[in-house]
Order: sequence, then structure tokens, then C-alpha cells
Amino acid sequence: MSRRRVFVHIGAPKTGTTYLQDRLWLNARSLAQHDVHFPTRSPFVDPALFHFRAALDLLGEDWGGPPGHAVGAWDALVRRVRRRSGTVVISHEILAPATQDKIARLKRDLSDSDLHVVYSARDLGRQVPAAWQESIKQGRKWSYRHYVRRLQRGDPWFSRAFDLPSVLSSWSAGLRPENVHVVTVPRRTPAPAPGDDLWGRFCTALGIDPAWGPVDSARTNQSLGSAEVQLLRRLNRRMDRKTRREASYDALIRELLAHHELAGRSSTPVRLPPAMHPWAAEQAERWIEWVQASGVHVVGDLEDLRPEPPDPDVRWANPDKVRAKAQLSAAIDALAAMTREAARRTDPDQQLVAKVRIQAKRLREQ
Repeated sequence: MSRRRVFVHIGAPKTGTTYLQDRLWLNARSLAQHDVHFPTRSPFVDPALFHFRAALDLLGEDWGGPPGHAVGAWDALVRRVRRRSGTVVISHEILAPATQDKIARLKRDLSDSDLHVVYSARDLGRQVPAAWQESIKQGRKWSYRHYVRRLQRGDPWFSRAFDLPSVLSSWSAGLRPENVHVVTVPRRTPAPAPGDDLWGRFCTALGIDPAWGPVDSARTNQSLGSAEVQLLRRLNRRMDRKTRREASYDALIRELLAHHELAGRSSTPVRLPPAMHPWAAEQAERWIEWVQASGVHVVGDLEDLRPEPPDPDVRWANPDKVRAKAQLSAAIDALAAMTREAARRTDPDQQLVAKVRIQAKRLREQ
């Protein structure tokens, strides 16, 4: 068996990771024919969920499900990696802010493989608004103003997840520069040339042919508008922390409302405050200097990391100050979606009656 190459795609969050993970899964059989593997527990389990739980277990976290739901998932993933040859991909964006001791454990557990780290990076002009929205979808309650102030002050979690030099200084320790890959997220306009889209760049980092994964993914973590984010934020403020950390929150609020209902609405987009542009440009310059000095493998154009300057013809709209009428419209759509979902679900009392009837029938037949 040839020595395997393991590519650990650590994020960053909001850099197309959902799309890449889904495309890997959709093309799992085709990729496996070329000895490229995206491990899962079974053909019926979404690998992204398996990798998410494995990352939670590695990090010692336990959210997004019942207590203990992730225990043992990391070891299970490592066992499946060791059964493979060729190229194996591990991917989840919550790995980016891992602490040194967790990174060290991952490297020990995969020490029998040729280990590579892949980090997809996006300019802060797009990243900051997207990350705030995602935090609200995850149950946070902070205002946009409070969020961006924390970033400018050097919020520790943001530095560990989104600050390229901080993340890769931790993850690249002990690895050769050529085993660390920075994939820049291409801008949407103008459209990237064939093979220079995100999938093409990601495949180049893995050293594989993009054509081995021909089935495209329609799954994206679509952004919300200002009215929709404010609606979710106000909803989060009405709920206690325990409720916001339960699996049902993800299913109802994040998936049903945010992704399937509210994401399709037309609303004023959340943009980087113009006053923050010099800060974002300064960070980009620091990132580019670090990458060039480090000698890591770059896929894409480092210029993609520079934020585009504010459009002087577009008035910036404060997402913390959304008209009540716009929020009401979003709220009515959300209520309609929740009502449809409630009508679709079976009444718990009816489920109980059905179970009792089944048990009674079994007793009569004995």
C-alpha cells in the first residue's frame, strides 16, 4: 500500500467550505476511482456531518446535538483514514481555531501519513459581513456595531479562525511549506476562468484533476439581507442560551428559516462599513506579506485577498437600523414557514396513541 496523503481542510468559515464538502460527497464514487477519498461512517451518512462531529470530538466541544453525541467520532474518522491509500480529505471549518494541543494531537494521530493543511481565505470586505450573519444564525445576539468593534480590537476567536497569519502559524508548525496550501476564494465578478473557480483551485491544492468530480453542488451557505439578520437576532434575544444550543435550533432556525426561507428574500445586503475599509486593507497587506515570506503553496491570486474599495455611488445601510416594516415583512414570511412546518409534523399525542395501539395489537396476537 502506497503512503497516503491526508489533506486537512481547516476552513476558514465562510469561504465556500459547505460547497466544497458537498461536492466531495456528491462525487465520492468518481473520486474513489482515482484513489481520492472523503471518509464517512456509511454511504447514507453525510460526510460533512461525520467530519463535523469528528472535529467537535477532537476540539473537546459538544454542541449541535445531545450531550456526548460527538464522543468517539475523531477516533472513528482516524480509523477510516488509515484504511485508505492515495489521497484522503478531512474537511471542516471549525478546525481553523484549534488550539496548539489539539493541533498536536491531530498531527500525532495522522503521523503515519504525508500530512497537508489546506486553508481557504477570503478578503475581509466579504468575510466580515458574512461571518457576522453566520454567528447570528448560530444563535448569537450581538449587534453588527459591537461585532466589528471586537474584530478591530483583535478578538481572540476571530484571530484564531480568520486571521491568516495566526491560523497558519499554528497549523504549519512542523510541516514543510509545500505541505501548507492557501486557496484564495475567487471574486464572483468577473467570473473566474474555467478551472480557476473555487473547486478548480481546491483540486489544484489537493493535486487532483477537477474533472474527477464532475457533479456540481447547488448547496451554498447563502447570505441574508439586513432585515432577515435582524429578525433572527431579535428571535435569539427572546430565547435562552440552552434553547439556542439545542439541535432543534439548527433544524428550525438555521436550516428551515435562515437557509430555506429567509435567504431567498430580496433585502438590503450587509456590507463592510466604509470606515473599516482602511483596517481591512491593512490586514490584507499583512496577510499577503506573511504568505510571501512563508513560502507556502498558494493557489489562486493573492490580490483576491484585498477588499474592494467602497462604491461611492452606493449608500451604506447600517444593518443595525432596519425599518420596522422590512422586519415585519420578514417576520410574516418566517411565521408562515413555521406554520407550514408545524402542520406537516405529526402531533406528538397522535404518535403516542399510534404506539399504544400497536402495542395493544401485539399483546392480543400473543
